[in-house]
Amino acid sequence: MRVIRILPNLPVADVGAAKGFYTDFLGLSTEAFNLGWVARYTSPDPDVAVQLVSGDATAPEDSVISVQVDDVDGAYAEAQRLGYEIVHPLTTEPWGVRRFFVRAPDGNVINVAAHRS
Repeated sequence: MRVIRILPNLPVADVGAAKGFYTDFLGLSTEAFNLGWVARYTSPDPDVAVQLVSGDATAPEDSVISVQVDDVDGAYAEAQRLGYEIVHPLTTEPWGVRRFFVRAPDGNVINVAAHRS
């Protein structure tokens, strides 16, 4: 597995209400996507980004970061082999992401994902 990108997932009460601070004040003016409960905002440089999350729509817990990988199936198998707690099973979500949540030994929940090609 190769990590392609890591994005912070900031908990917010309401994505729409929080948007102005990140877009107007911080200048993350490009809305990469918005599902209502999660949205990504970037600067003109797509490597500068933040995701705002008001509550994951399909997982039982929210994650602190999203880690995009080149082989999510392989990452899932490796997490299981190593005995890590799977918080959300490997799932192809309706919005085009295949992902699972794993709990790191420190307690943080990590969203490990790959976008459909």
